[in-house]
Amino acid sequence: MSTTLEQMKSVDIRTVDPDTLVDIRDVQTDDSLQHGERKKDFIRQIKNPYCFLVDDVIVKLSFPDDGPTLAERLESLIQKQWG
Repeated sequence: MSTTLEQMKSVDIRTVDPDTLVDIRDVQTDDSLQHGERKKDFIRQIKNPYCFLVDDVIVKLSFPDDGPTLAERLESLIQKQWG
């Protein structure tokens, strides 16, 4: 059974098992991939782009309905982090 974006968004950081989360610092992107494929690879590695670890800290992202989309935010993050 695959997890939907809505399920990923609804993760409660107070109850989530940190062992199920990926540390974003461990995510490596392949610069040889096309832009769209890099985004897919990032999502595959991070597993849940809404909830992940930075060191031992659980990070939960949320976005206003009238703001940039997750895809736009991820694109910006990837460009800033990995050129």
